[in-house]
Amino acid sequence: MQLLIYILVYPLIWVLSILPFKLLYLFSDMISFLLYYVIGYRKKVVLENLKIAFPEWPEKELLKIRRKFYRHFVDVFIETIKTFTLSKKEMNKHYTFTNLDIVHDLYKNGKSSILVGTHYANWEWILSLNPFVKYKGYGAFTRINNKYFNAQIVKSREKFGANLVLTSEIKEIIESNEKNNIQSMYGLLSDQSPQLKRTKYWGEFFGIKVPIHVGAEILAKKYDMNVVLFETKKIKRGYYSATFTILTDNAISYSDYELTDIFLRKTEEHIRKQPEYYFWTHKRFKHMNKFVQEN
Repeated sequence: MQLLIYILVYPLIWVLSILPFKLLYLFSDMISFLLYYVIGYRKKVVLENLKIAFPEWPEKELLKIRRKFYRHFVDVFIETIKTFTLSKKEMNKHYTFTNLDIVHDLYKNGKSSILVGTHYANWEWILSLNPFVKYKGYGAFTRINNKYFNAQIVKSREKFGANLVLTSEIKEIIESNEKNNIQSMYGLLSDQSPQLKRTKYWGEFFGIKVPIHVGAEILAKKYDMNVVLFETKKIKRGYYSATFTILTDNAISYSDYELTDIFLRKTEEHIRKQPEYYFWTHKRFKHMNKFVQEN
């Protein structure tokens, strides 16, 4: 069944991917309209998230943000499809880096680095970083159910030089690279909720206690790695730029979860500037009441 679905659907995806961006965005506008006004996909979840994150903002303003979010949300999906046939030259026009010198200088200290980020703007295209740095690049990902689509997605992402690794296997890769003195950079998106049974830390996100992923901090401390934050800005439709900030080059000097809290504060600051570009369909605050119950 997986193969049949792949055979039927992938040719359509491929045809879409070879269309110019202008046509793709017209298609995106139509899908966005249907998703928002006809299907109403997760509209309630998005509005609830916005109300929790920005309780001081009037609902009228939050509704405007919600509508803008859906337009961007579909754009990211369309841009992911476009990645299947997007050339390296085209990618470098659509996704740029503002301060690579920071990453180059950090490489000189001889340590590997953890690159942390959030589901904001177009987080997928950070995988185009690898040709611009000396690190060997890795991106942690979660496998999708259809193995044929999964293989195709991995192929489209790895063509820009990064190596995709299952999140569950990233520690093994780090240990191997450390043993063989391979200076690497490992990309982790750390802004969504871990499973409750695996939660090690409840931190504040927009003033609400929620379970937090702390894997990036734990790995950075255990293997004495730098921690670098990337923040993506949407310049205009289809064009993005990434800016790097060194969170630390001495992770082991921080107390438990201090780096995680710094990451969360930076994330909030970034989201507040243009909240319509954050991934609001995820139920980020779904466990907010359980912290009180468990503590």
